[in-house]
Amino acid sequence: MSNSISTDRELKFQDFKRSELAKRLGRVARICNDLSIPILIIVDGWESSGRGYVIKDLKRELIAKKFDVEVLDKDEKLDKKYPFIRKFWINVPQKGHIKIFDRSFYYKLFEKKDLTDKQIEKRVDSIKSIEKILYDDQTIILKFFLNIDKDVQKERIENIEDSEKEDFYLDGLDKDQQEHYDQYEKHFKKMLEITDFPYSRWDIIDSNDRKEASKEVLGLAIDRITQGMERVVRQREENKNSKRPEREIKPILQNIDLTKTIEKKEYKKRKKELQKQVEKLMYKYYQKGISQVLVFEGVDAAGKDGAIERLIEKVDPRLYTVYGISAPSKEEDSRNYLWRFYTKLPQDGYVSIFSRSWYGRVMVERVEGFAKTNEWDRAYDEMLEMERQIYKHGSLVLKFFVTIDKEEQLQRFKDRQREPDKQYKITDEDWRNRDKWDDYIIAMNEMLERTNVDYAPWIVVPGNQKKYARIKVMEEYVKYATKHLEELENKESKEK
Repeated sequence: MSNSISTDRELKFQDFKRSELAKRLGRVARICNDLSIPILIIVDGWESSGRGYVIKDLKRELIAKKFDVEVLDKDEKLDKKYPFIRKFWINVPQKGHIKIFDRSFYYKLFEKKDLTDKQIEKRVDSIKSIEKILYDDQTIILKFFLNIDKDVQKERIENIEDSEKEDFYLDGLDKDQQEHYDQYEKHFKKMLEITDFPYSRWDIIDSNDRKEASKEVLGLAIDRITQGMERVVRQREENKNSKRPEREIKPILQNIDLTKTIEKKEYKKRKKELQKQVEKLMYKYYQKGISQVLVFEGVDAAGKDGAIERLIEKVDPRLYTVYGISAPSKEEDSRNYLWRFYTKLPQDGYVSIFSRSWYGRVMVERVEGFAKTNEWDRAYDEMLEMERQIYKHGSLVLKFFVTIDKEEQLQRFKDRQREPDKQYKITDEDWRNRDKWDDYIIAMNEMLERTNVDYAPWIVVPGNQKKYARIKVMEEYVKYATKHLEELENKESKEK
């Protein structure tokens, strides 16, 4: 190689046949399938470097229904309407499956050589977070960068131009890279260095000869996946009975004044005023193309859904979607726990409202033992990272926690059992959860303490009187939504 990205790594697999390497890769892939280990393979590099050629060999002996290839440079206009990292989250591999990215979340990082340091830092920060979360969740991550010199790229472009495949294989980027090769080379080298994370390293492959490149990718994939399997099996063994030191947690919920009430006449007046303000604000957000994510959590029977209904009662229903979150489906459970929430994020201008949310990881899954200690304990930071990415996109992120005392909950459970129209709201699970009241309060207090941040604050709402809770939710929404708009407008005026 004649460019500065070259690696001194000795070629290890040139004496093997590609067919033999492909069969060996197929065998280790089947073991991962049996062990329910997800694999993410990123194939990136110069345009005309042979990504398609390499990917064909990678998938040669894989079980067709256990892998898929995603080309991640499509639907760019739609992508801009969501947080940058959403597109990649919704394409993460299922447990036991292989996802091959032809290009990846690195595409826009590599393609745009004039990105400012601030833009680079923002995107690298997003990419680093998803790779770390996936790694911790026992995903094996492989990253290959196919490197070619200028003369080889030129020759391949000319060959494609003379073939019938020009429309499919060539776009403006190929020629732009060829014309500004030295600038791209410098940019690529910088990007590769800053995204070579300890838990997801780049393998830079000399792709001047595509057959040799394919052999190296196949051989390295076998090695990396084998190493990854050993790491995952070891992690699983270590995590079986892991415990953590006890933490001193503030009694946040015990200190909430639950005696607050509002008179019926005042309630009707305030409700009418506030619903008008909510309707105007949500429409203003729509006009400005700003999305909103509203989370509602709380003690069972605290009145989350009633508060949601009053909040959006006068809002055009085309502007929002309310998601009632329950136990994950089989498909949802086959991926990282955050996947099902990334698929429900709103596009710019719209609102996603979650009645229960990703915080089930550190409440129900923690208390009931559905998640291991190390899984729910690291989830606090993972969930905050997701919310930070949403906020950085410009979105409003607000979290409401509606709480009641144990006696009020018992009364509401009994009322639900007596009233035919409300019996669907009470289940055996509600009673079982009530038996673990103290455990849930501990988990809820820790959640509120560890995940209350400026960009995604928790608003604790006293709910012993439903009317008061509903007014409180609307008041707080109006306050925070107005403030967020002002902050965005101030930021825009400073940047002009």
